[in-house]
Amino acid sequence: MMLKSYGLGALLLALPALPVMPPAPAPAVATPAPEGHTADQIGRFLVRFYGEHGPSDHDRRHHISEVLQDRQLTNAESDVLLCARSEPQDIGVGPVTVAQAAGVGWATVTTHWGSDKTDTFTAYVRLDSQPIRVDDVICAG
Repeated sequence: MMLKSYGLGALLLALPALPVMPPAPAPAVATPAPEGHTADQIGRFLVRFYGEHGPSDHDRRHHISEVLQDRQLTNAESDVLLCARSEPQDIGVGPVTVAQAAGVGWATVTTHWGSDKTDTFTAYVRLDSQPIRVDDVICAG
């Protein structure tokens, strides 16, 4: 007696047909909602924080980072929040830029002095700071 070899093709034909399932849809990737302070909130905070002549003693104690508090202790001859040695006649806060990926917002602050002299610096606010506070100040000159 001789055995016949049917091969793989015959075996596959003998199997019942399986239903063809469409691929499962990819799970939706949730885009995280922006968290933290908005540009508008930061702008309003900086305008209130700096006021017309500089931050109040309360704001200096409660609304700046520890880094700035330490920097002020080591730079007693200059105000690190104003990048100056004295109180300006007026202060203006420019538009706020927010970088969500970096978790920070910032604005240019302009101090006005006598004889139409001005100076600028950049104030930075961490978006997740609670309460909102100035995280760093970078002087222009």
